[in-house]
Amino acid sequence: MSARRLGLPRRAVSQILLTQLAIAAGVVVLATGLFLAPLGAQLDDQAMRRALAIAQSAAADPSIAAGLLNSAASPDSPVQASAERIRRATGAEYVVVLDLDGIRRSHPSPERIGLPVSTDPADALAGREVMEIDDGTLGRSARGKVPLVAADGEIVGAVSVGIAYDSVRDRLLGAIPGLLAYAGGALAAGALAAYLLSRRIQRQTRDLAFSDIAGLLAEREAMLHSIREGVIALAPDGRVRLVNDEAARLLGLAPDAIGTFAGRPLDDVLGAGRTADVLSGRVTGRDLLTVQGPRVLVANRRPTADGGAVATLRDRTELEHLSRELDSTHGLIDALRAQDHEHANRLHTLLGLLELGLHEEAVEFVTEVVGVHRTTAEQVTEKVHDPLLAALLVGKATVAAERGIPLRLAAATLLPDRLVDPGGLVTIVGNLVDNALDAAAGGAAPLVEVELRAEGRTAVLRVRDSGPGVPAARREEIFTEGWSTKQPRAHRERGLGLALVRRLAERQGGSARAGEAADGGAEFSVVLPEALR
Repeated sequence: MSARRLGLPRRAVSQILLTQLAIAAGVVVLATGLFLAPLGAQLDDQAMRRALAIAQSAAADPSIAAGLLNSAASPDSPVQASAERIRRATGAEYVVVLDLDGIRRSHPSPERIGLPVSTDPADALAGREVMEIDDGTLGRSARGKVPLVAADGEIVGAVSVGIAYDSVRDRLLGAIPGLLAYAGGALAAGALAAYLLSRRIQRQTRDLAFSDIAGLLAEREAMLHSIREGVIALAPDGRVRLVNDEAARLLGLAPDAIGTFAGRPLDDVLGAGRTADVLSGRVTGRDLLTVQGPRVLVANRRPTADGGAVATLRDRTELEHLSRELDSTHGLIDALRAQDHEHANRLHTLLGLLELGLHEEAVEFVTEVVGVHRTTAEQVTEKVHDPLLAALLVGKATVAAERGIPLRLAAATLLPDRLVDPGGLVTIVGNLVDNALDAAAGGAAPLVEVELRAEGRTAVLRVRDSGPGVPAARREEIFTEGWSTKQPRAHRERGLGLALVRRLAERQGGSARAGEAADGGAEFSVVLPEALR
């Protein structure tokens, strides 16, 4: 049954306040009851002990024992006089002296003198002191009974003293106002604390109802696990709070183990690396690129009010491949444009030779032009038998020629058409050749050399350039995502090519490293075990 149907307030803060007030009131009532119960027993005990003390004092008076032995039961006897004097002095309800037969020798009502007592005096006459609360002829009272001993040590009777129970109840009732005042103060303090706490909860919950909060949580769970963007929430100490399904997929985490990541440090979940540095905030910036496994990711991180953070991940792998293909296309277009211009010049030259009647010279000119391009393609296909890789190298050679940079194959190059993943090797070769062409451009004697060979089932790739080379201290740093000495292009950021090369090599169990070429410049080596069938 809902709070609305029960007539309770719908807002969460109001329900919490009422609950806290009910708890505080219940605690105060319970504490008051628990205090009153022992207070009543304590007052009863005090009254009985007071009655017993008065009885002991009366029994210690030798004149009462002597009067009991030497006078008859009478309102004018010395026993009655002594008992009444003690009663008035102590404020007791009654002081009754009785003999061994249980006959009263004193009583506040003189007409009862000489009559048997209303309660059994056997314990007191037997020498035992008695404390009790009982009903008698004067009503309910707290009683104390002691034996009356004569000068020779013999028990000659007993003394019974009663304290009116109404006085005990009056004391208890008199304590209640003060107790209620303390209880009211405690309740007021509890109510104030409940109000202040409810106000704080109101601010934190934005004055939402419990049903609204539950609905928001359900919507958040559905949204986080359905969106096609990775989301990771982190606590202030860097521990993982939440990983949605898409983030697990992008980061290569097991989907069935998402729940086990909560509470674990981010470095334990992802391992050391740039991805963990970006998500944890050790590397700052917007739209930061990182490589996780075979994927290129774009990460953004936003702090939360409690000191934690929420990081989002987007998959840029396909976009990165398209960007690189666009770069290659631009290079090819530039080469084709240059070739078109050169082709027009050659046609004009050929036309002039024909118009001048220099037919033999025209044949030699055409043979030379066609032979250059045919020689390049034949040289590549003779040494590289995989069609995708051969086509890439022919295209790169054309682009390199238009840039004035010779691109040649090393003498040791020989790669059969048995590649397990030709697309991956095409990406590796394309990135390394592009970097080599950029490094060699502008030099006095530019040159790029590619070596591809098979050693059993292992593919070995080396790309050398005549550029400035890579300092030894930075030969590992250049494989880090985002590291580049070039200005970023408009359609994408730099610093991913070499990182992808290493990741692709490591994914196949291989390695990628940078070194120094024999004639200066840089040499990049990639070893791919089990790359050939």
